[in-house]
Amino acid sequence: MFFLYNVLLVLASQVVKILALFSPKIKLFVEGRKTVFETLTAKIKSEDKTIWFHAASLGEYEQGLPVMEKIKKEFPHHKIILTFFSPSGFEVRKNNTIADATVYLPLDTKSNAKRFLKLVHPDLVFFIKYEYWPNYLNALKKANIKTFLISGIFREKQAFFKWYGGFYRNALNTFDYFFVQNESSKKLLQSLGYQNVKISGDTRFDRVVSILDRDNSLDFIEQFKDNTTTIVIGSSWPKDEALLINFINQADANVKFIIAPHNIKTEQILNLKLQLTKSTVLFSEKENQNLAEFQVFIIDTIGILTKIYRYADIAYVGGGFGNPGVHNILEPATFGIPIVVGPNYSHFAEATALVNMEGCISISNQSELNDAFANLISNENIRHEKGHICETFVQMNKGATEVILRHIRNK
Repeated sequence: MFFLYNVLLVLASQVVKILALFSPKIKLFVEGRKTVFETLTAKIKSEDKTIWFHAASLGEYEQGLPVMEKIKKEFPHHKIILTFFSPSGFEVRKNNTIADATVYLPLDTKSNAKRFLKLVHPDLVFFIKYEYWPNYLNALKKANIKTFLISGIFREKQAFFKWYGGFYRNALNTFDYFFVQNESSKKLLQSLGYQNVKISGDTRFDRVVSILDRDNSLDFIEQFKDNTTTIVIGSSWPKDEALLINFINQADANVKFIIAPHNIKTEQILNLKLQLTKSTVLFSEKENQNLAEFQVFIIDTIGILTKIYRYADIAYVGGGFGNPGVHNILEPATFGIPIVVGPNYSHFAEATALVNMEGCISISNQSELNDAFANLISNENIRHEKGHICETFVQMNKGATEVILRHIRNK
């Protein structure tokens, strides 16, 4: 099986080079890996002490950030090496200030794993949530390098727990310790014989709680809001927007809308603007405008949505009409805002919990969206009640980072 895996990996590496000719995202995936070893050679000396964090994409980076920040303080003489698998993570966070070197993870071949570990020579390794690359994990095991999984989550449908999953189960032998999000993940690992597992919770709660300690003010959003009830629509997709546009176009003038689409390609932003009948301004054209005069503000840039949630009276988080489902609801939740999402949220424990607790409202059609918004807009007490549920939920679930650090300190 391992031989077959390596053969398929070589074939896949050739296929993606061809696909890169037609896909900008895959081109970034391929081109970004060409200079990884040069970058590491330039930034890491043989005498340096290092700690390696691996994140699949942007969500896992945000999940691991609280641990990275604490580790950097606990090990001030170590360099932090951060790798990403996906361009959607690397391209957004390649200029982060937490890591001393941020690169794509080279494809999981034996030669790449050997070369990577020789250059990085980490004392500790943290894989965030998931991604189990057999050649890297085997190399870590052979080198006797302490390796941890943080904010891990396991489900019965994963290959580890199937009759044919022996190859995948072997990859788990590498980890010195598993820090998982919930009881079901712990029980699944224990069913495979692993006792080196602890429920730490989800480090994303620590991440979003820390947001409250920073300056989240945005003058231009404050000017646009102008003390008006405001609905912030974050990470929306076309299926979300089809319903939202209908509501916005018939909304009263005493409600404002900020839309931060998941995709900010120019043609899609312009198409969105053209469908809106209300006075609309784009972030890219906000200069020299009296923003208070507009009813809709489209954010055609990235990196400021979290701060924008601070100004929301109601939040709609997109993705709930697609797969795997709704985007991050914890960022608006930490600000104590009632949240509306689409029907596909069950893949995410925090969304399921908040829907069950009624801090978050799930809608599946136009009528339900209209009713949810109308009720929240007209009833300030309901807004505050649901927002308080969301805020309390976040505060009650913080602390995963400290559980992990306590274990590291004691080893």
